[in-house]
Amino acid sequence: MSPTAFYCTMRCLFCWRVQSGDLGIKWEELKLPMSWDSPEEIVEGCIRAQLQILSGYKGNPKTNMEKYKEALKPRHVAISLVGEPTLYEPLGELIHEFHKRGFTTFLVSNGTLPEALSKLSEEPTQLYISIYGPDKRTFENISRPQVPKAWEKINETLELLSSFKCPTVLRITLVRKLNLKKPELYAKLVEKAAPTYVEPKAYMHVGFSRLRLKYENMPTHREIGEFAQKLAEETGYKIIDESKTSRVFLLSHLEKPIKFNP
Repeated sequence: MSPTAFYCTMRCLFCWRVQSGDLGIKWEELKLPMSWDSPEEIVEGCIRAQLQILSGYKGNPKTNMEKYKEALKPRHVAISLVGEPTLYEPLGELIHEFHKRGFTTFLVSNGTLPEALSKLSEEPTQLYISIYGPDKRTFENISRPQVPKAWEKINETLELLSSFKCPTVLRITLVRKLNLKKPELYAKLVEKAAPTYVEPKAYMHVGFSRLRLKYENMPTHREIGEFAQKLAEETGYKIIDESKTSRVFLLSHLEKPIKFNP
């Protein structure tokens, strides 16, 4: 889910969401609303929308009823999807509302608002920071930031990560011919952040990203694996898991991932 569906500090080439100008319709992505929906409204709306999505499946003979019943009572929420969630002012309160209802929360941020992260009134269950390039030039070419000093702000966020008590993740979305390179420079960013996990993953040629990139920009699982191995060698992290379907590898100093069961 996202509390900031139409608002973001960047216009990443690989993003699957519709961006201003994609359909000939333009809007100011940093012109924030005068007042936000309350955390309570958003949480209740998310649960209600989940039930609406599931309506009709109960009568389908092909439905796995065990999974259907489980889906009726969601317990995990990823605060990402579209937009930059740290633009939502009462983000800490939103996290609290989910936790109060027994949810785990996985917050995904592009890291351009370190001040918002530092002021969270409640930490998420797990915090992801997305990294789009190993250096400033590559980062700016692929993410097209809409705020000044975005690279510098992301580096501030990386330095902030070690202050969080929850597990932290650096997610590296890799695009062939754009940022799938220089693992030794990515390693320096990992060293700065000292995250619990590092997650190199392939760009997927889906959604509105198809207007900006080509199918050939999508790396194979093998390419991501080769990059992950080089990153492991540079950082001292080790590969502890992978998913061929998602073309993603997981690196950590841990022996196995932490699992959360609310």
